[in-house]
Amino acid sequence: MFLSVFDIFKIGVGPSSSHTMGPMLAAARFLSGLRDAGGPTPAALRVRLHGSLAFTGKGHATDRAVILGLLGYRPDTLDPDRADALVAEVQDSGRIEVSGIGPLAFAPQTDLVFDYDVALPGHANGMVIEALDGEGGPVLSETYYSVGGGFVVTASELEAQQSGRADGLGEEKAQLGYPYPFGSAAEMLAMGERAGLSIAAMKRANETVAHGDGLEAALDRILDAMDCCIDRGLTQSGVLPGGLNVRRRAKSIHEALLAERGLNRVQPHTVNDWMSVYAMAVNEENAAGGRVVTSPTNGAAGVVPAVLRYYRDHCIGASRDGQRDILLVAAAIGGLIKHNASISGAEVGCQGEVGSASAMAAAGLCAALGGSNAQVENAAEIALEHHLGMTCDPAGGLVQVPCIERNALGAIKAVSSASLALRGDGRHFMPLDNCVRVMLETGRDMSLKYKETSTGGIAVNLPEC
Repeated sequence: MFLSVFDIFKIGVGPSSSHTMGPMLAAARFLSGLRDAGGPTPAALRVRLHGSLAFTGKGHATDRAVILGLLGYRPDTLDPDRADALVAEVQDSGRIEVSGIGPLAFAPQTDLVFDYDVALPGHANGMVIEALDGEGGPVLSETYYSVGGGFVVTASELEAQQSGRADGLGEEKAQLGYPYPFGSAAEMLAMGERAGLSIAAMKRANETVAHGDGLEAALDRILDAMDCCIDRGLTQSGVLPGGLNVRRRAKSIHEALLAERGLNRVQPHTVNDWMSVYAMAVNEENAAGGRVVTSPTNGAAGVVPAVLRYYRDHCIGASRDGQRDILLVAAAIGGLIKHNASISGAEVGCQGEVGSASAMAAAGLCAALGGSNAQVENAAEIALEHHLGMTCDPAGGLVQVPCIERNALGAIKAVSSASLALRGDGRHFMPLDNCVRVMLETGRDMSLKYKETSTGGIAVNLPEC
């Protein structure tokens, strides 16, 4: 099985990979298809958001993302500081300037519809984009699903994936020359045993086929983007947007931790505060619409970067090669979870987001600290197992409460899981594959109100003001 490390870790903008990045990519993709379609000249655009995209779209800035996508912007190249001005211009003018086509009527107040009634059948995150002629007749219509982590598929592509005809994995990728196309943790361990290679080495061999000599530099770009996000988050203060009046805390916590360095009264568990502040810095940036790296989603973007920073600044023997190995191994585990279950909070709850991120980070850290393949698989299983059943119930549809602190605890669990696995010999009762299957089954059984709809749990139990 092959999902690239650069599929799992994508540079983009907050606050959500599924509700912000995905819809932006879908809109940009629709315009590309519209240019290639030929036929009648379009005069207007219309967008309908369904399911979780409707219920939490305003809090996740889905409407803003759609407008930016229709303007041709992409998450990896958008300047977050320009976004509000670009959106305001469309809201004022009621039209979209589309290169190669011309101006198209699009009034967000009426042409971007949050449909709370009918969920689309393929996935909880569904949207329909239409181009209309001057009489309001259809020129082109496409249904898109944002399936988590910034991945977007059309309805026909999703159907093909679900039927096993064209999921882009497994034997198809092996035929293209990827030497270790494992589709399960059991296959991963078996391939490593036969080849005498670590998980990181197998993942590196797969990635080298696609990226050649540029792999290390590409990995470093992801690492640098994660570091920049942490560093910026540690310097910002004030109140996060959205109306909950949640204060940024990473800066003040970081300043307190720096002031305590070298003092005899520092508690041993203060290291947990360091991990927490790294994660919180990322997720405060994400909540503010800043530049982050999906890891594997925006809502869980703080866990892997926090563990990477913990490894770099607090672990004996840390190295740049070790950081790269963490990324590679984390991507291997994230790819398995996405392939066999889900990383979408709207589909399986936050166990699929922070739970997956914690499993990825635990596996990566275990590998970088010298763990065997069996210990790495054990570390991932421990972290995922102890996130099972976690709901996705963001207050106000905003990726703030409980998401920011949840990333902090996900990072702590990841480090604890890696440490516990390293204390053993890799033998354990519950295989990772079984745990992934349980996560998917639990997500399917979970009430819809706990799967990123903001209709249950913490989202509806807010303090009175």
